[in-house]
Amino acid sequence: MIQALELIRTRELSGIDFGRMMNGINAILIRTVYPDSSARLPTVDLPQTYNYTRIIREAERGNYIKPSETSSDFFEHILPSIAINAQTAEGVYQDALRDLNKAGELRPASVLPPYFRGIVNEYAGMYAQAEAAYRIAYAISGECYPALAGIARVTMLAGKTAEAAALYSDLVIRYPDNMNLKRQLAVSYYQNRDWSRALPAVDEILQSAPRDGEFLLMKAHILIEQGQYSQANAPLDVYSAINSNNRSYLFLRARVQAEGNRNRDSALNYLRSIIRNNPNDTEALIYAARLLMESSRASDQSEGMEMLARLRQTAGSSIEVLSLSLRDAVRREAWQDAQSFLNRILQTRRTVQDLTDGYYVERGLGNNARALSYARELYDRDSSNTEYILIYISALIDNARRDEASRLIESRLAAAGGSGAAGTRSRLYFLRSRIQGNEEAALSELRSSLFEDPRNLDALIAIFEIYHNRREERRAVYYLRQALAIAPDHPRLKRYENEYASLLGRN
Repeated sequence: MIQALELIRTRELSGIDFGRMMNGINAILIRTVYPDSSARLPTVDLPQTYNYTRIIREAERGNYIKPSETSSDFFEHILPSIAINAQTAEGVYQDALRDLNKAGELRPASVLPPYFRGIVNEYAGMYAQAEAAYRIAYAISGECYPALAGIARVTMLAGKTAEAAALYSDLVIRYPDNMNLKRQLAVSYYQNRDWSRALPAVDEILQSAPRDGEFLLMKAHILIEQGQYSQANAPLDVYSAINSNNRSYLFLRARVQAEGNRNRDSALNYLRSIIRNNPNDTEALIYAARLLMESSRASDQSEGMEMLARLRQTAGSSIEVLSLSLRDAVRREAWQDAQSFLNRILQTRRTVQDLTDGYYVERGLGNNARALSYARELYDRDSSNTEYILIYISALIDNARRDEASRLIESRLAAAGGSGAAGTRSRLYFLRSRIQGNEEAALSELRSSLFEDPRNLDALIAIFEIYHNRREERRAVYYLRQALAIAPDHPRLKRYENEYASLLGRN
């Protein structure tokens, strides 16, 4: 096409209608196929005497003009495809593919018919056919890098993000100055959740376009996923001047507040803004419901439960909604309900959180052997993880494997030095209290647990229950009051609170 423009110029055809028409067609096709081309293109000045002008003008309006049944004009079959986009009616896709096949018969050596067939199939969601068409175009001309980019693009659309990233990476190496390819490479890394590669690729785009909203939000999201919450504020601050009402911007702000600043109320303000604009925004509802249900305020918990009820109606089979329902059932110690939700979740995935939930649910149901199987799987996945070790020790104790539990407790206590490990030591002392042969020995371990962490709820409840069983009410109330201050809605504590209401001064 560049050569055609040069021929028109050197043969001084630009002043006649034919030259003006061909200049216009080539310039339009170059802009369409190679939008990032640095070539100097002539001004498009289409003469009204050609049918091509009408086709192009209608295409620019989004209207597809079919060639006549008897037409054998290559451009009458090619130019209408400029109109094709993602909003084109499905029937037009079929017309375009038929016309492009005819164009390919008219000029088998041209990359344009298979390239545009790739575009049409891509918009129609027929990714395998699109890839095949792009490959034909690239086979005709190895210089047609948009065809390779098309292959990478439909590969990504088909969900093969790692393969797409590899293709874009090769393209960027071959065309290092092509910013459009670099943008697509950054997007492919981002969609593949390859944060370590995505961040420098996104930064390179922002160096040349520091106010590119799409990439500012992308950078903020990557930093949040990497746990760099304070750094995420910088791109979000820049984006706020572009569109502070953007849904993605508000959601990312909510995540920074909730996960980085531990500011639930501020996060909920952002989420409520999203929900006001779209009451059916599932992702925002799920996030807001989780934050509300974790709150200690009764009003928040009630609002969270209302949101969960709405979500169950609109997205009840969603894994995220099932997880929320499981959290709620575990909080209420409704173990049968929790088991039902867990079983549905495990049909789809088996994350460490699911295994942790499985342990607590089966333990709550008294199925100690099944609880141990979950605990063992967690421990096998990462035997250095403190949380998994503690769960495994607890499961061993529940299954009367006290010698194994004791050995693990002693080895972990020996390793848990330093002020930062006080919480771990507290939990280990609590577990050691469970393998003692008498109450006095157990109380000694529980006191050690509270010395390390005065807010260890398990230890407080255990000491309370010892004194409760002994009917030493004064001491029992002392520890019950502390436990209620930490977990006022704990189901078991609520039952004891009613029993001790007069001594607690709550009549």
